[in-house]
Amino acid sequence: MKTRTKTIIHDRWFLTETVEKIKREVGKVIVGQEEMIEIIIVALLSDGHILLEGYPGLGKTITVKTVAGVLDAKFQRVQFTPDLIPGDITGFEMWDPETRKSRIQKGPVFTNLLLADEINRAPAKVQSALLEAMQEKQVTIGRATYPLEKLFLVLATQNPIEISGTYLLPEAEIDRFMFKLKVRYPSYGDEREITERQIRDEEAALGVVLSPKEVLSLRHTIAEWLPLHETSVIVKYITRLVRATRPEEGNGELRNLVMYGASPRASIALAKASRVYAFIRGDEMVLPEHVHKMAYPVLRHRIILTHEAESQGIDSDDIIEKILLRVPILE
Repeated sequence: MKTRTKTIIHDRWFLTETVEKIKREVGKVIVGQEEMIEIIIVALLSDGHILLEGYPGLGKTITVKTVAGVLDAKFQRVQFTPDLIPGDITGFEMWDPETRKSRIQKGPVFTNLLLADEINRAPAKVQSALLEAMQEKQVTIGRATYPLEKLFLVLATQNPIEISGTYLLPEAEIDRFMFKLKVRYPSYGDEREITERQIRDEEAALGVVLSPKEVLSLRHTIAEWLPLHETSVIVKYITRLVRATRPEEGNGELRNLVMYGASPRASIALAKASRVYAFIRGDEMVLPEHVHKMAYPVLRHRIILTHEAESQGIDSDDIIEKILLRVPILE
């Protein structure tokens, strides 16, 4: 049974408490995974998509579904498989023998939260069907183009260890994801509580905290309350951080480890994410610590490593750590 909590977007403290209320409602179903829940909230409020990387059974699907319930948002899940075709996601044009006219059967992409489960199990042609939807928030079916929901978020999952029967996501598509989050195993205490809850087989009563329309309104409110001007210290710092990921901008060590760095799209994503993160933390301005926290999920999938880095066991998180230590906040 869901209950609706009316919200009025006008008070800073009230809005921060609303975000905490979302976390508490999701926590009725999900044990632990605080980082995943927090990043999903940041993505919703900064209009970005998420790539979730983790082993099966870590609660990715149920978390997304629960967040959709707390936001009274529409939710669709697509299981990506090798035999999937683009029309299975976007929809298709079909002939109606009764009316003798063609009509459009819209696909699952026409929703608020779309879970693309095991996205790397479908070939590139199917993966690319999401590109227009993710970037332009529209879908072309036949000769017509149809707008998607104003609140539209893609959450794609992939298993980091399976290679057989999978297709690597092209860099152009990976860059469309604002975040890449590594979903890890729960702690001992969390795993024990998960098991106990399943044994009790209790169904939690979720309250609806925000509507999709209120989420959109909250995005504008955050931008107004925490403006980021192009001349601000934080924007300059973010720009230097992103540029430092590129081998031609880095020092000798990074040049040997990084093949390609992040694009200007990463600078925009990091600025937006840092602002939202500062807001949900209740801070009055965006600080370097907010940028550092968001740098890992925003940049890790945008840094392409060399074979030398891979042979040394260095991953993109190691590169980000080096950059955060090397790039000064003020210059």
